[in-house]
Amino acid sequence: MNEIQKNVIELKNKILELESKSSRAADSVTLMAVSKTHSAQKIREAYSCGHKDFGENYLQESIQKINELKDLDITWHFIGKIQSNKSKQIAENFSWAHSIDKISTLKKINEYRKILKNNLNVCIQINVDQEATKSGICENEVEQFIKEAQKLEKINVRGLMAIPKHNDDYNIQYETFMRIKNLFDTLVNKGYKLDTLSIGMSSDFHAAIAAGSTIVRIGTSIFGERKK
Repeated sequence: MNEIQKNVIELKNKILELESKSSRAADSVTLMAVSKTHSAQKIREAYSCGHKDFGENYLQESIQKINELKDLDITWHFIGKIQSNKSKQIAENFSWAHSIDKISTLKKINEYRKILKNNLNVCIQINVDQEATKSGICENEVEQFIKEAQKLEKINVRGLMAIPKHNDDYNIQYETFMRIKNLFDTLVNKGYKLDTLSIGMSSDFHAAIAAGSTIVRIGTSIFGERKK
């Protein structure tokens, strides 16, 4: 067993432990391995121990890896900033897009997706700390955004995604994630059929799982420090 395989197994065991600690069902949290800047060979190594969900930020790099790894049954998640000129390739190559924050771009993705049988699963990105350097919409814009997105026939709105401001304090991490979870619960209680909270990364996934995350996006703890 190599280092990457060992890391995946250890992380999945840790997630099971955190689920139990938070009185959550086993396997209620999906581990997404964030493979940006890492090689197709490293992805193969992670896949070889039963891991199938991989997240990519950089489109051209990811398309190369997707083509190289077509022999594997991988679920590809796009988690980077989405510009309208990337719509076609995202629509045609990914099962999930986690960083949706513009209806105009989503409409383009919907049109390009029409050539495929399955719908694209999407999460709406929330700029929870209102950071100028981050994408995402305001919390009070989410409901109207969902209403517009649900009109698109090749799009499945699955839930919310957020990348909070970095903070090493567990309690602050948890409080921020609970804001997102409370927004999610409010939408579900209004009848929106959401099932996904894409929150938590290598530095804060413990707090995210405690708050209700269903997908944690982890790269460094699996593949090591990424190339600059």
